[in-house]
Amino acid sequence: MDIADLFDVLDALHSAETPCWVAGGWGVDVLVGRHTREHRDVDLALDATREEAALQALASLGYRMETDQRPARAELAADGSRWVDLHPVVFDAEGAGRQADLQGGYYLYPRGAFTVGRLGGRAIPCLSASQQLAFREGYVLRDVDHHDIALLQGLDEPR
Repeated sequence: MDIADLFDVLDALHSAETPCWVAGGWGVDVLVGRHTREHRDVDLALDATREEAALQALASLGYRMETDQRPARAELAADGSRWVDLHPVVFDAEGAGRQADLQGGYYLYPRGAFTVGRLGGRAIPCLSASQQLAFREGYVLRDVDHHDIALLQGLDEPR
């Protein structure tokens, strides 16, 4: 997935009035302000109340459901090796969120988990460095995870 694909996805979701925050490897790139590595997909934390609108918006770009593990996640694929991994988040009145996990529990998104970074001259909502680091715990790290962690830890100030 290249930066043009990322921007197409974000533009479609914005047009559909679907709040989302870039996570995963692209989220790291947004936080550091530059494209640092290749990405298979884009991970998006998504306001769960707008999930159906998001699916329709992505269908207009040729994405179709590949893996349906809702309410935890949905992975969509499109021609050209383009992938989107949606993570529906349910927000409380204070702005904190919860995303279901596959074991019947949930992941927490505290209010401070959301920020804005920049990539390609654009301001892009994304997960904070501390949230990105928290999501890289509890599993065997791959080379790309080590790469991302080093970048996140090298940021001048927490985001």
